Amino acid sequence: MSDVESFLEAPGDRDVPVQDVFNEDMFSKLDGRMQQVGWESVRSYWDTDFKDRKIVSGFMKDKLLGSKRLASMPDRITNTINVVGSDEPVCRPTIINMYDKDLSSLDKWWSAWEEFMFDTPLEIQTKKGMEQKAPYEMLQPIKKSKYPDITEDEEKVSLPLQTMCGAIFDAILVHIMNTVTAPDEWQGIKSNIVENLNKKKVPRTLEILESSTYIGSDIITLQEVSGSFIDQAKSRPSLDEAFHIIGPENMDSVRDQNSVIFLRKETFPDGASAEITSLVESSFEQGVTVPVAKGDILAITTTDRDGVPFVIASFHGDTNGLATKPVLTATMKAISSDSNLANHKLIFGLDANTYEKAKPGKQQDVMDFGKHYVSHGLSSCWGDVPDPQNYTTYNSRTYLQPQLNKACKKSDKRSNGDVNPKDFILFGKDDFEVESLWKDNTGDKVYLEDTAFPTLSFPSDHGILATVLVAKSSAAGDEL
Repeated sequence: MSDVESFLEAPGDRDVPVQDVFNEDMFSKLDGRMQQVGWESVRSYWDTDFKDRKIVSGFMKDKLLGSKRLASMPDRITNTINVVGSDEPVCRPTIINMYDKDLSSLDKWWSAWEEFMFDTPLEIQTKKGMEQKAPYEMLQPIKKSKYPDITEDEEKVSLPLQTMCGAIFDAILVHIMNTVTAPDEWQGIKSNIVENLNKKKVPRTLEILESSTYIGSDIITLQEVSGSFIDQAKSRPSLDEAFHIIGPENMDSVRDQNSVIFLRKETFPDGASAEITSLVESSFEQGVTVPVAKGDILAITTTDRDGVPFVIASFHGDTNGLATKPVLTATMKAISSDSNLANHKLIFGLDANTYEKAKPGKQQDVMDFGKHYVSHGLSSCWGDVPDPQNYTTYNSRTYLQPQLNKACKKSDKRSNGDVNPKDFILFGKDDFEVESLWKDNTGDKVYLEDTAFPTLSFPSDHGILATVLVAKSSAAGDEL
């Protein structure tokens, strides 16, 4: 990765024209395929502009190209595609995903890329239901109204133009990797990463949950969970015997990212009594747009073995954390507005996406969030005042991506990476107090503060957050 960084930061005479990498034959074949599916030719853009651009200074580092989303948009849509009936997604032939076939030459890459984009129909879940589409059919026009830097002429041909730019981008990355490292070497490393962070991600996560550290938990809240994860969890005898595994009634089958709750059967014999997610969502302040998607919120009611009623909630905040306060407020409003919920105890596990040094008005500050939950009569596993340096994430974006302005140098990965206090367990201040607390980014009840993750043995980009709560009165049960 350091060699890739060096190539892109100081390419020297390796900053060759695009046509030396994505050549004329490749472009002509691509332009022909695009015209066959009814798109306009982008030959004029190729001949007068793109083919003579330098691969680093003129393409990879072109900020205007980035703001137009001509390379990042097709990557976002086709990078990794969840397909119906498969536990594993389909990946575009590129360096920057879990594609695990041979990319040792540009010719091999191009043959696989063309076939993937145009000749590989995939069964996918859409808003209209299940549909069969080739990846090129999934691309969306780039609108000037949303991305003002794109010209009106470019907007009209944004589908073929972004496809061409996406192909150029992928070709450049294959060229760079095979230039700085022998294909057998880097592909072997990537194969190991694919195996552990893709194919083994769900099994490894379930192994951690099955471990003696976590199998005895009364409540587990998870975020960004796939439907396949839920199915595989239920198929594991140890987890199925120990927990009621609850997903949202209105599952997100398109993004396939859902909040999920595990309830220990011994503690909550009857499982979930009802799902009240819709009540929470209907409690948002009128006229205010809250950036939540289907599957982000799961709120249920349940009763423990002592007859104590609970509201248990799991929530995944948006990247900037701007939905976190509105969702918490809506949850508290939902509970207070329904007399049947008045005596319920709240346990709320959330990826709040809060920041130590938030950009004012653009990100949710962690200290401000602390004041917010205290104002609702709640406390957290971190106490009433969270420590802004008590981090639960540590990751950074590499140079292998379509938006190099977001890349982080290896030497700056801690100072410029996503190292933030993002995760919380909330509860009624008058109901519980914290007996013990730990973080874990290894799966072994150990948190390594100076280790970026996910790692080959810990597949999540958020650490595990665990706490033992003790009831302040017998009315709230004994211990969770």
